[in-house]
Amino acid sequence: MQQIVGQIKNIIYEGDDGFFVALLSEGIKVRGIYYESAITHLKGAAVRLEGDYESHHKYGKTFVIEQLHINQNPLFFFLNRVIKGFSKKLSAELIETFGEAGLIDILDNNIEKLLSVNGIKQKRLKTIQASWKQYRSMRQLGELLMPFGVTPTLLSTIAGAMKEVVSPVEKIKNNPYILTSINGIGFKRADEIALKMGVDVRSNKRISSAMDYLLFELCEQQGNSAVAQEILFSKLDEILNFHDEQNRYDAVLHDLILDEQVMIMQHHRLAPRRLYEAEHLLFEEFQRRATLKAEILVEDLEAFLADALALGTQQKEAVELINSGVHVLFLVGYAGTGKSTTAKTILDLLSQRYHAGAIMTTALSGIASQRIGERTGYASATIQSLLVKYEERDTFPFDVLLIDEASMINSTLFARVVAKVSRDAILIIVGDDAQLPPIGAGNVLSDVLTLKLAPTVTLTQIFRQSEEQAIALIANDIRRGRVPQYREMYDDFEFIEVSIDNYHTQKQSMNVQEFTTVRDANAHAILSTLVSKTLEYIPDARMALKQKALQRYLTMFQVISPIKGGLLGVEHLNKVLQDYWNPNAASVIKRGEKEFRVMDKVVHTKNDNMLCFTQEEYKAGHHSSERRIFNGMSGLLFKIEHDEELAYVVYPNEALVVQYDWSQLGSHLMLSYALTIHKVQGMEYDVVVMPMSFSHAIMHNTKLLYTAVTRAKDECIIIGERGAFENACRRTQSTRRDTVMLELGAARS
Repeated sequence: MQQIVGQIKNIIYEGDDGFFVALLSEGIKVRGIYYESAITHLKGAAVRLEGDYESHHKYGKTFVIEQLHINQNPLFFFLNRVIKGFSKKLSAELIETFGEAGLIDILDNNIEKLLSVNGIKQKRLKTIQASWKQYRSMRQLGELLMPFGVTPTLLSTIAGAMKEVVSPVEKIKNNPYILTSINGIGFKRADEIALKMGVDVRSNKRISSAMDYLLFELCEQQGNSAVAQEILFSKLDEILNFHDEQNRYDAVLHDLILDEQVMIMQHHRLAPRRLYEAEHLLFEEFQRRATLKAEILVEDLEAFLADALALGTQQKEAVELINSGVHVLFLVGYAGTGKSTTAKTILDLLSQRYHAGAIMTTALSGIASQRIGERTGYASATIQSLLVKYEERDTFPFDVLLIDEASMINSTLFARVVAKVSRDAILIIVGDDAQLPPIGAGNVLSDVLTLKLAPTVTLTQIFRQSEEQAIALIANDIRRGRVPQYREMYDDFEFIEVSIDNYHTQKQSMNVQEFTTVRDANAHAILSTLVSKTLEYIPDARMALKQKALQRYLTMFQVISPIKGGLLGVEHLNKVLQDYWNPNAASVIKRGEKEFRVMDKVVHTKNDNMLCFTQEEYKAGHHSSERRIFNGMSGLLFKIEHDEELAYVVYPNEALVVQYDWSQLGSHLMLSYALTIHKVQGMEYDVVVMPMSFSHAIMHNTKLLYTAVTRAKDECIIIGERGAFENACRRTQSTRRDTVMLELGAARS
């Protein structure tokens, strides 16, 4: 192994996994992995490198780094380059004043002492403290895990997930399988680390961890809340690389059942305890509420309705049920059937007994919450914000709670909400079971309808505004598996055909490579047409942004796609559309392959505690505080601070400004010029544009297409292959999932 000394002049390439290529001042090209901080911090650093030279026919001679040492006072380097809040002058002054050991002790145990130093105020101290804590954790975790092949990116993920854990290094040493609880790791990766750390390949701890992890993963990925035992054991064989270990599995499962970590039901179906408890609560609570009966709200309902919005027969049925005194009502309605009108009338009727402040509407997404609030005229908030706000209370302080877009709420979250509703409060659940089922385990709305657990009214009559408006009709034809009259001229729906001529004939007459070329060419033609259509809407959107109408800007126009990858997937579409929507940004951050620009449309992608402000706090210059920020929130990246390596996103629906460390951008944020159809469940946009191609055919079905079309408020535009669209219209999909609720219903009967 050779050793060279030099100064890093330029970073040539930076990857997401800590890999980098750099040029030393001496002209030597080097490459390697650096995990202790952002790679950009190495620029200008004096280094001592251990490794060997390697020659490549394309890239030439490069020094491959095995060990990287900073050739200066390590503490000075990290204070100056890694820990936010320090300058070179301040770093040198503090080391000189307190000494290295003394300063480390202050940073670890008595950081308030730094307030006595000129230039350090409370806000700066808070930044220093958070950054130092992250650095110390990274160093300790790195020392433990890097020898076992943990990449810098994975190390950063672990450090972030365990930032609130006391002694994370000791926790991992005691049981490496706690890593399976961290998003983005999974059992396989945790198992690799555990085995390298010396865990016995056939230990019960390993099998138990695999079983617990796999059971929940099978539920979350497939949407079930119960899994057949033979399926679980078969999957265990795959991930553990075992064969014929039935007895060993039985013994471990027996212990998990005794500990009530796994619940066993009919036909050897198994459910994780948390999912079982969630759905058992829902099953029992809906049944209980269905038996409650209050006094009639108004004696003369017809007189009340005479002053209300005009209702159809089915809508009146829902109002009559509420008036009769029921405590729970499921209001199910398809596109254009007047769910919102019915909901408003129901709430107006309930306001005859309960004051308006005791009535609350809610939904999963900020946009859906805002929409139901505007359409009914009653207070509204997201489900998550209600749970956070009233976390310390046993129940919500409402006599009436209306939950909208119920089809997209999974079992765990549904149970948390219902458990917070007062036992004698009125619960109204509104949804559309023709949409995609929820992300995650369970299918509560569908199960309630199947089991007839509570009073239910289904709205099917479509109220059409005019002959030129067809979104509702087209959507409902798709729901029933019919090809609609989609080629006609409408005000609110347009299909722009970009098809392959004689698709099936060409497919049969060409070899795979030839036909792939034809498909790729057509995909590029769809993309070109989509971009051209997008350009028509940019001027109005930019005007809304100029007028600071952020909510309007974020919901005026949206490209959606069935898939993430590929030419017509959201990842590529976002890169393309970013150059049209935000081409000349004043400031840019590059994180590996990703690029974020000031004034980009973005969406938050993880449920996590983040430093943030209310909009009023941010404007007033107040300190940030930690709040729960939720996956799916839609916002605008409006500020980048290069010196502090921070980015700020405003979320107008939630009235929050969230602060992102640059290291969080790749994991917590993504561009939202294009979003998957699953991601826009519960959302509504003025204009929706979607590519349609046979290359997505595996994803196409009536529920997906119905959900996509019904995201459009004023106009839906589909661009692509006619055959792919028609096939999707005919491909019906059952949403039945194996759930605890259905098992409980079967046991009841």
